[in-house]
Amino acid sequence: MDRYQRQMMLPEIGEQGQQRLSQARVLVVGAGGLGSTLLPLLVGAGVGYIRLYDDDEVALHNLHRQTLFDMQDVAQPKVTSAQRALLRRNPLVRVEPLPLSLTASNVQQALHNIDLVIDAADNFAVTYQLSDACHPLGIPLISASVLGRQGYVGGFCGSAPSYRALFPCLPTSAANCNTAGVMGPAVAALGALQAQMALSVLLGFAPSPLGCLVNCDFVHWHFRQFRFDGAGEPDQPGVPFIDTRLLSAEDCIVELRSREEAPVSVAAWAQRILPQQLDAWQPPADRRIVLVCASGIRAAQAASALAQRGCTRLAILAANRP
Repeated sequence: MDRYQRQMMLPEIGEQGQQRLSQARVLVVGAGGLGSTLLPLLVGAGVGYIRLYDDDEVALHNLHRQTLFDMQDVAQPKVTSAQRALLRRNPLVRVEPLPLSLTASNVQQALHNIDLVIDAADNFAVTYQLSDACHPLGIPLISASVLGRQGYVGGFCGSAPSYRALFPCLPTSAANCNTAGVMGPAVAALGALQAQMALSVLLGFAPSPLGCLVNCDFVHWHFRQFRFDGAGEPDQPGVPFIDTRLLSAEDCIVELRSREEAPVSVAAWAQRILPQQLDAWQPPADRRIVLVCASGIRAAQAASALAQRGCTRLAILAANRP
């Protein structure tokens, strides 16, 4: 136990706490900027098993913030490169690399026999899917997002309200680090906070980070936290995200993208109806309506408008994800 001596010296950890960490099973979704910081911290602390989902490859423009990788990893799958780097740090843990996106089709399999989930994908569609899956199962979810020099991290589900309780509406912008930029230290700070929250949940520290959200503003140097333990769940279940594997021939698929944006839709029988044309469209009463756009934002706005017209069988498909 010499490896963990410094943290075992803490009376709130000790041998018993270290044993809890060694037996913990954690799902991490995303091996990018957030994951590059939080994964070495989890492995260094002795978390016994990490299941890692990410379908991306390391790119040169990742390296300024994804410090788990180096030049030799460029064009290699992130999950396998991460596994090699992590096991060099601590060969006593197990890292299971899965070069897959987290989708509606595989989320239940991803959660199987998992004690805690860390959302490091920084993609709101993934966050909502993870929360929707974790909440009924009572699995804690630690989620973070960062853009530019600002971000947040929070503890959801488990003993706390879900992500939808705090954020019932999807964002109105699809900006991310690929389109708007981000600074590496801001990403690392949020990733470190995710790791600290995750370890605190696994060790049963009080007060729990579940039900707590921390905002980090590295522009104006404001760091604020608030608790949302009493936040109520939405009265109506949120419109679910699905993927192409969950489409059926009976679905009414509405392609919200123009032909210039998406010459080929997700299914041959999709109807192409632009958002500004929806008011004049008569939706079917007896079929599920699947709304398709690139990120899910236009689909969510369309779903809200259709729900006000009495449509209840709705789903969102973000076509830039598998």
